[in-house]
Amino acid sequence: MYAVQMKGITKRFGDLIANHQIDFDLKQGEIHALLGENGAGKTTLMRILYGLYHADEGSIYIEGKLAHITSPRQAIQLGIGMVTQHFTLVPTLTVTENLTLGEKGFLVNVSEMEMEVAKASERFGIPVKPSALVRHLSVGERQRVEILKALYRNARILILDEPTAVLVPQEVEALFEALERLRKSGLSVIFISHKLNEVMTVCDRISVLRDGQHVGTVEKDSTTQTELARMMVGRETFGITRQGEQKPGRPLLQVQNLNVLDRKGLPALKDVSFEVHGGEILGIAGVSGNGQSELSQTLSGMIKPTSGKILVDGVDLSKADPAQMAAAQVGCIPEDRHAGLVSELNVAENIALMHLEALSSRGVINQIQMKSFAQQLIDEYQIKASPRDRTRTLSGGNMQKVILARTLSRHPKVIVVSQPTRGLDVGATEYVRSKLLEQRERGAAVLLISEDLDEVLALSDRIAVIYEGQITGILPASQATPERLGLMMSGSIKEVTSG
Repeated sequence: MYAVQMKGITKRFGDLIANHQIDFDLKQGEIHALLGENGAGKTTLMRILYGLYHADEGSIYIEGKLAHITSPRQAIQLGIGMVTQHFTLVPTLTVTENLTLGEKGFLVNVSEMEMEVAKASERFGIPVKPSALVRHLSVGERQRVEILKALYRNARILILDEPTAVLVPQEVEALFEALERLRKSGLSVIFISHKLNEVMTVCDRISVLRDGQHVGTVEKDSTTQTELARMMVGRETFGITRQGEQKPGRPLLQVQNLNVLDRKGLPALKDVSFEVHGGEILGIAGVSGNGQSELSQTLSGMIKPTSGKILVDGVDLSKADPAQMAAAQVGCIPEDRHAGLVSELNVAENIALMHLEALSSRGVINQIQMKSFAQQLIDEYQIKASPRDRTRTLSGGNMQKVILARTLSRHPKVIVVSQPTRGLDVGATEYVRSKLLEQRERGAAVLLISEDLDEVLALSDRIAVIYEGQITGILPASQATPERLGLMMSGSIKEVTSG
């Protein structure tokens, strides 16, 4: 029995064919992976299933019955839940209010609702804080709420888009165990991920899309990661790692006894100290919500520390604002690529935001020079867009490339990069990581804040672990293992060394 059957699905956006005659099916009680690069058509296909888009051709069957899904509400009524890359939570409401929004009447007992959510959290093995305001949650915590919201609404078919992007190894294992329990109870899951090792661990079958077409569906037991990579992008070699050791230069970024408060006025960073040398990548590993966002924002000048120092090439920038940080040759790549861009501006205008002085004369931007400069970076960074395209029309990978191009073209001494490959496919991930390694080779000091432990281990020269706003250890990457880091990230052990 099939939970979902999609037959001959075609979707056009003007002259662009996003999906072309795609057949896809999901068996009941199955975890089915959907792989493909950005722009391959995965999101479009799932949005059709969830009622956000309407197919131009084709039909959908839910549990054997023809379904005309015209809206997400109708999809939810059919037992379909979707957790997208870009969250749909209301920031000003609590976790409980978000989970029950539209499900209850006007007269509700808040305590009873919170108890229901707490029980659901325990039942599904997804920890959340029922009374917490969503705007106070980290990116990882918000993702957990999204997953629980779908399950809370009795989803029998669950679409998960990059569900492990913010989890440490122990949490990934717990999620997989929860999915296995849910699968055995009858839940059917579509699992979208760029991590081939995860797909091979948790999924039963794997479907690959490329350029809007269905390349093939294979049984997990009859394929390999190499074969899946070839199906996705037409080549077999993947993986970017540091090429040998190099002698680091002088400390370009020094953080000394840094203390920072969060939005609620509570301590987010407590006596944090470390340094990053030129020609070095220092990775910051930790579970989401342990101070990473505050660290990134403080080093970009968006948050002022209550005490401590930030030195860039020996200059104290503890009280600097974002413009002063940029002037001191600090380049920042934020964890939310959408927040780092102005969606209604075009690509050339977004790139120009960090180059206004060079592209302006007497306060007026030279439009020809701006377009030419943007085209130069588009070519250099392999961005699939034109200077005139609005950034909101770009894929996640191309948005990230725009931010990289804008930031790295200034040749910063210090680069603070947060979650650089979250939600990107293997091709885009490989490209972004290669650019960070190029900056290391150039002699820049790179602070890599990432919740992807594989990424931290692959790129870092040294790794610092952050837990509850404190650095619990700094060790050479050569001495780090996922298990050892996982214990440090959970606060089980401390191995503080000189930073």
